[in-house]
Amino acid sequence: MITASADILVEFFDVDAMKVVWHGNYARFLEIGRNALLEKLGFGYTAMEASGFSWPVVDLHIRYVQPARLGQRLRVTATLVEWENRVRMEFLIHDAVTGEKITKADSVQVAVDMRTGELQFETPEVFASKIRSALK
Repeated sequence: MITASADILVEFFDVDAMKVVWHGNYARFLEIGRNALLEKLGFGYTAMEASGFSWPVVDLHIRYVQPARLGQRLRVTATLVEWENRVRMEFLIHDAVTGEKITKADSVQVAVDMRTGELQFETPEVFASKIRSALK
């Protein structure tokens, strides 16, 4: 398994009137973790675009364990758990100081040829080779 983490500081614009993170912002936090993982693989969004393939999210599940609050330091960890036919990542957001679990999530992405718009039923070699190299 390949894992990467990124730290987030909960800012004023992340929270609602109760000073807890608005639920919709968790998807953005997950994206920060996903980006850290893709960058670790050498396949960040610039490289992805250059490859001619995109990987839109087609499924996302978020389980809110407890609220994150204004000023809290969070760590989002993304783990690649499936990649041969689709990309599935699992996420854990926890308090960066105490380690308390805040949120669990998972997402599924599929490869799409950007030129034709066609769904790919296997992960394109340009990305698969990066994953195989990281697994060595």
